Amino acid sequence: MKTILQVEDDPNDVFLLQYAMTQAGVENPIQVATDGQQAINYLRGAGKFANREKYPLPCLVLLDLKLPHVMGLDVLKWIRQQPGPALVVIMLSASGDDADIATAYRLGANAFLTKPSTAGKLEEMATAIKDFWLTHNTLPQEPHPEAAAPELEHTYRSVRCDATVAH
Repeated sequence: MKTILQVEDDPNDVFLLQYAMTQAGVENPIQVATDGQQAINYLRGAGKFANREKYPLPCLVLLDLKLPHVMGLDVLKWIRQQPGPALVVIMLSASGDDADIATAYRLGANAFLTKPSTAGKLEEMATAIKDFWLTHNTLPQEPHPEAAAPELEHTYRSVRCDATVAH
């Protein structure tokens, strides 16, 4: 089961989203980065995140907009400048500012979700993330090592986050 990276500086928001994801039946492990620089270090596998068994690359990044050290939009810009398969990045923010939303999409966000103010709505949002991004959505992940012919050099293996529904 693939990892989710939650980038959020507010411990209450971390707890509430993880609780909502559990209630929605998401069983994917969730790693947390508490600021933008930590998120970049995690994705680079730098410093304490070098151990990819303990800190695997995520299949989904849930990225807050307003973060310490490096803002969420700057993290998004950094992610989109990296070579290799594109990560799914969902912006999660209390801000519904049109300029923030437009900038996020212009920089390559896959979605922009405004954090709901009630637990019930947060659980609905977690269910929607699970149903679409973790279950039905398929992205290219990595080149096939078996691709021997030059015209197949950039053939990708499609994968899902493999969400399992808890019953």
